[in-house]
Amino acid sequence: MAGCITGKKSYTTESLAEDALIEARTRHGDEKSGPVGVYRCEDCGQYHLTSNGVMNSRLAKYIKEGKLKLNQEANRWKGRLDR
Repeated sequence: MAGCITGKKSYTTESLAEDALIEARTRHGDEKSGPVGVYRCEDCGQYHLTSNGVMNSRLAKYIKEGKLKLNQEANRWKGRLDR
């Protein structure tokens, strides 16, 4: 399948998009910046990440339970050990 005309990365299911959302926040964001949700695209019918709107409930749960910070810390240590 060709990419979306929007040029955004596409995910075939909402669950895969949520996985990517959490991974993106783990790698690049903090609790206050980065993408906050997923949406179904009217152009391609697949899912994209967005920095607009209400925070995804699964991401909010990860943040509330402290899992996002734990994943970020694990990534920082992995980066140090990989050097």
